[in-house]
Amino acid sequence: MKVVVIGHGGHSKVVTDIIKLTKGLDITGYLDDKYEKTQIINNIIHGPISAVSDMKELDENIRFVVAIGDNLMRKTVVEMLNLPNSQFVTVIHPTASISSSAKIGNGTVIMPQVVVNADTMIGNHSIINSGSVVEHDCLLEDYVHLCPKSVITGNVTLCEGAFVGSGATIIPNKRIGDWVTIGAGATVINHIPPNCLAVGTPAKEKLKIK
Repeated sequence: MKVVVIGHGGHSKVVTDIIKLTKGLDITGYLDDKYEKTQIINNIIHGPISAVSDMKELDENIRFVVAIGDNLMRKTVVEMLNLPNSQFVTVIHPTASISSSAKIGNGTVIMPQVVVNADTMIGNHSIINSGSVVEHDCLLEDYVHLCPKSVITGNVTLCEGAFVGSGATIIPNKRIGDWVTIGAGATVINHIPPNCLAVGTPAKEKLKIK
């Protein structure tokens, strides 16, 4: 399957490595608005994001992945593209351990050494970063981002756009609201309301995010 990576910065380097390690996936292009025009570099197409329509005309079987780390920017780009979810490819590193009963959404990227356990559901266009653990029966909605070594224990819900910092832990049965940011190393022992920053051990709400 030919894959076009949208976004060509630091995060896309990791996505590129995973695609190269995945049998059946081949990178055919990078689209990023740092490119003013479409060009061929090392036999790979490089161009602005607006070139998506050209890529679809080139090959209707091409699939896309948005390799942008910022949750809101990733959502903005996905909505701008206005493509069916079926045209986004899910990218999973071969060292990740994914339960057969887990469900992973389109456009989501699973990094090296991730563990996703039984009956967990991960939405579309999420990022599960290196060494993270998502335990049984969790629900991660669209555009969630887990930073490296974060631990999401059983029956946790992460609502749309939630961002969990490196090394943070969320204890069982907690709900993290839409567009919450959990600080690095935090320990979450309570529900966290939407649109706020929570830091510390135990994690406490510090401010509202507008």
